[in-house]
Amino acid sequence: MSEKEKRQERHIDVLLLVLVLILVVFGLVMLFSASEYNGRVRFDDSAYYFKKQLFATALGLMAMYFVSQMDYRVLAKMAPAAYLLSIVLSTAVLLVGQEINGSKRWLNLGPLSFQPSEFAKVAVILFLGWQIEKSRKSTGNFWFMCRTMATLLPIVGLVGSNNLSTAVIILGIGVVLIFVSNPRYLPFVGIGAAGIGFVAVFLAAESYRLERLAIWRNPEKYEKGFQTIQGLYAIGSGGLFGRGLGSSIQKLGFVPEAQNDMIFSVICEELGLFGSSLLILVFMLLLWRLCVISTHSRDLLGALLTAGIMAHMAVQVILNIAVVTNTIPNTGITLPFVSYGGTSVVFLLGEMGLALSVSSHKGETSAYNKK
Repeated sequence: MSEKEKRQERHIDVLLLVLVLILVVFGLVMLFSASEYNGRVRFDDSAYYFKKQLFATALGLMAMYFVSQMDYRVLAKMAPAAYLLSIVLSTAVLLVGQEINGSKRWLNLGPLSFQPSEFAKVAVILFLGWQIEKSRKSTGNFWFMCRTMATLLPIVGLVGSNNLSTAVIILGIGVVLIFVSNPRYLPFVGIGAAGIGFVAVFLAAESYRLERLAIWRNPEKYEKGFQTIQGLYAIGSGGLFGRGLGSSIQKLGFVPEAQNDMIFSVICEELGLFGSSLLILVFMLLLWRLCVISTHSRDLLGALLTAGIMAHMAVQVILNIAVVTNTIPNTGITLPFVSYGGTSVVFLLGEMGLALSVSSHKGETSAYNKK
């Protein structure tokens, strides 16, 4: 079959595309509702956050289209350069980054701001996929697992110094990709124990992290527990079907930065248990579709890339909802496609484009499978 005929037979995963578009549209609607009050008070424009997010979403959709039209193997060849660039950018944040709410997470690029930690997630997925695929004959080796995790330590250390939640996501991506490529299960007991020890040391290294644990256990005792309490009020007052779209009371200054980390509480208040459950169902369907694409990928690289994207989505959704419901301490993590954040939505849609690229090549036979 000629290359032209192969291109004509390629079909992207339509269901994945539909699910992504549903989340994007739902996210924009809920963002406008959650940010309307803050935008009017701070910038005299109720659509301020919505317009910025709409612009970023348009860029992200273009990125998704262009990436989906590319061969993911070509992108994987640039993985080492992308990983090194993520280390450089993360270092630059520590040196010259813009500090907002006590954290240095942004680089200013003229009128725009850029969050390198979002790029780091994509770079890690590409780099680990490329690295594991190159070492496919020794993926069951314990030292391979240690070596692979060790390559993540520079970016985890740089990102984790001011953004613990993203560092946890990157570690989660690494563990999932090693698990997918490894035929054995017992070594992961050791990895789990080492991970618990690492988190314990990391939490004890800074007093404010221990303070978050105390706030989590008893938010009523601390002034900083105000956000958590108000978020729980929002969830509880939503009932079964909610107050109605746009009718949240807690977003009127009671839940700080309602358009960011705590937007799920506004969703629960306005759409109730029914609406929030539907959102979780869409996320579950998205993860299932990514799993299907990974399983049916034509080669190990495609399977790893899609599994990495799935891990990223799963860990971030679970952490955000767990924080909002006070199941775990507050980590300052956003809800994919829904929370406000231009850099986040651009790279998330780029990742979806990468998954669509893998799905469009699943019917072909790679050089590896021919061996």
